[in-house]
Amino acid sequence: MNWFSKPLSEILEQSGQHRAGDKDLPVLSITMKQGLVDQSDKFKKRVASADTSSYRVAYKNELVVGFPIDEGVLGFQTKYPAGIVSPAYAIWKLKSGVQCHIPYLERYLRSSEARRLYARRMQGAVARRRSLTKGDFLELEIPFPVIDDQIRIDLLLGKLERLISERTQHLQQLDDLIKSIFLEMFGDPVRNERGWDKPELKRFGKVSTGNTPPRNDSANYNENFIEWIKTDNINSDAMFVTASVEHLSETGSRRARTVSSGALLVACIAGSVESIGRAALADRAVSFNQQINAIQPADDVNPLYLYGLFKLSRPYIQSYATKGMKKILTKGDFEQITMIKPPIELQDLFATIVEKVEGLKLKYRQSFTDLQALYGALSQQAFKGELDLSRIPLLAMPIEGENAVTTVSVPEPTAASVIDLPDTDLLLAALESRSSLKQLLHEWLEFYCGQLDTATFSIEDFVNAVQDKAAEMFPDKDLELGQEAYEHIKSWVFDALADGRLRQSRDITGQEESGKPVFGNLIEIRQGAEL
Repeated sequence: MNWFSKPLSEILEQSGQHRAGDKDLPVLSITMKQGLVDQSDKFKKRVASADTSSYRVAYKNELVVGFPIDEGVLGFQTKYPAGIVSPAYAIWKLKSGVQCHIPYLERYLRSSEARRLYARRMQGAVARRRSLTKGDFLELEIPFPVIDDQIRIDLLLGKLERLISERTQHLQQLDDLIKSIFLEMFGDPVRNERGWDKPELKRFGKVSTGNTPPRNDSANYNENFIEWIKTDNINSDAMFVTASVEHLSETGSRRARTVSSGALLVACIAGSVESIGRAALADRAVSFNQQINAIQPADDVNPLYLYGLFKLSRPYIQSYATKGMKKILTKGDFEQITMIKPPIELQDLFATIVEKVEGLKLKYRQSFTDLQALYGALSQQAFKGELDLSRIPLLAMPIEGENAVTTVSVPEPTAASVIDLPDTDLLLAALESRSSLKQLLHEWLEFYCGQLDTATFSIEDFVNAVQDKAAEMFPDKDLELGQEAYEHIKSWVFDALADGRLRQSRDITGQEESGKPVFGNLIEIRQGAEL
């Protein structure tokens, strides 16, 4: 890799001098996960003051930096010709003549590597109010490879991010499946339209409230005898309580409240009502603190049914909490909550289904964890110049845009690049399912090459036409093209050459030392007369 570093002072210069005044422009905010977004997307409503005249104008492809910067609160404004942001934010633009792929630069500036650099230079005593001076920001040396490698790094890490996002969606879909099965079998647990028996919770099993063995007696702690669970070990997206950092000794366990495997632990004291009712099962013997009420299920209650019941009844449970500053659901109030209790045979049937779904979730969680670890390792290697990026194809080069997005020159349009692809229902299918991508590309390849006459065909031109058509038909969706699309196109071209639909006008393969053909990133093929 042609690798070197540059200080940000050679890449960026200050902007943001223009104020909104009386202009009606989109109001934008910065998030740690998505970067710069419409304020209504972040808060579900506009929270900016009615008077935005002092807000700064962020033009397209300008960098907006918020705080705390070491938490990655920054992003490029790529949505609008101009938007407005809080006057507290700093705005930067690319210097004229800088060859930069904006997605790469944003990806690096939000990376853990960059955030460590910010943290070393930040000033201030209060953690979330510490800041980085503009001078220190511009002095930061960042990895700045040639433009092609910037694009390749973005393509590689973007692919991994999409896979991680897909795993997250899969896990959510499996959670939704469990909820749907519960509703199908038992109906709404609060309305109880099916008329199930609805006793108080104290009839579901033994209810107990946790406690804290005396801290002034060190003999109660410091041994790994039994875990001491707190509310932060109860996650709303996990069926079982997570591993506790703190443990009680055998002495401490005799002074604590403990439950065995199968017990349901419920958060009943919290600073906000939203945290009340979080529930998770114990898959081992544990002790727990006084912010938690636990139910050790009776013989006629299946723990997995009880877990599903609480997942769907959380707002109902929260309604029993006190309304003061500290939200509390006492043991007495907790025991008196009435909930549906179908026959144990139906509970067991539901539990059998849940066990199978949880088996799938376990695999997806492991895949999610592995992908996150891979992303972390590859991003570190990529930003250190330790990856061989030569095998990552450049399917679509960035086009020069406003405010010097990039100074990479692009070829003059050919006849191929102005061909408008036909409308097709396959596009929506490909946006929703990758299994339809091959069929979509092959249909459009047939049409596209049929319009070329004697013009040259290239992958780059075809992909640009595909992306233009996708953006035209579905501007709010993103058709992801990567190695998978490249392989589909390559396969179609070789098939078309073999059966005479296309005629080769120049050598499209290189030769390795072994003599094996190597397919290039850019091919030129002319039509056969019979096509």
